[in-house]
Amino acid sequence: MGACGIEKPMQIVGGKPSVLRVVEALEGSENISDILVSVSDNTLETERFLKETGIRTLRTSGVSFMDDLHDSFANMDGDFVLTCPSDVPLLSSSELDKFIESFDPDTMQSHIALVEVGVVRGLGIEPSFTMEMYGRTWAVSGLSIMDRKKTLAGEYLIDSYYCTDCKEFAVNVNTQEDLRTAKGMF
Repeated sequence: MGACGIEKPMQIVGGKPSVLRVVEALEGSENISDILVSVSDNTLETERFLKETGIRTLRTSGVSFMDDLHDSFANMDGDFVLTCPSDVPLLSSSELDKFIESFDPDTMQSHIALVEVGVVRGLGIEPSFTMEMYGRTWAVSGLSIMDRKKTLAGEYLIDSYYCTDCKEFAVNVNTQEDLRTAKGMF
């Protein structure tokens, strides 16, 4: 985001911090039983805000995504966990539920949401991560469902994919330009 003086999860989109928009989408899901937001020394303002709002947080190291993921998973119950970044402020409960309902815990270990790259670029956003699949290029949205126990055991998870053209998954705010795009979509 650059030196903008505001932590990325606290960037205001549609009158609310991005992290609150994401938490509200999670709270509205028919398929989520508990919400835990990972915070670190890198997001002290976000942590204060979430605690004041009554949203449960867990302090992680902030060293790396995988370290934080393991810290979080070690403090949870259940077999499968949805991971969702705080920078997808257009996410809705209904689109989130479609993603979750496409996951089959009997046959899948990891489920990753991908957005057709043309949709992302069509919004003026350059995706952070892309992959080739089914003869097309896809942007990785950041949303996934993972087998918690196998992840903690260090086992390699076999990935499955949810491929969509949903704009709600496409807007992942990583730059000031992405933030302007997200705000403009409100």
